[in-house]
Amino acid sequence: MYMRIAAFFYATVFLRHRFSKPWLCPIVECTVPSHVNCGSAVHELSIAQSVVDAVCDKAGARRVCGVRLEVGRLCAVVPDSLLFCFDVVTAGTQAEGASLRIDEIATSVRCRECGEVFSPPDMILLCPCGSADVDILAGRELRILSMEVS
Repeated sequence: MYMRIAAFFYATVFLRHRFSKPWLCPIVECTVPSHVNCGSAVHELSIAQSVVDAVCDKAGARRVCGVRLEVGRLCAVVPDSLLFCFDVVTAGTQAEGASLRIDEIATSVRCRECGEVFSPPDMILLCPCGSADVDILAGRELRILSMEVS
């Protein structure tokens, strides 16, 4: 029940400017998949909104059929949440029904002390030598790689 209310609340807040009567927006009774954590979906919802705005601006009057994103693991984006939020945000736009493909970029880090390049398994950027003085080489990306229009 909490997840259903949370999804409705977040979607209503972001869709309020699109509908004169937000309580009549098409997602009043949305069903959130059990694997989507709506408690942290605000981050993904704002990213989805920004992506849809950028894609719709670029598409002009054409219909958007698909979008491909590149997302680094350090962005802390949950792909399932982003896919759900993308579907919510595209409702009523020229991108409605568009597919979203997410390419995850692994984290790559170089230690400033020993020079080793490694890929940490989580968000803790600690070199095997014990140093936390690192340069992030990859993993912070968040790019729209391509879009398909018709």
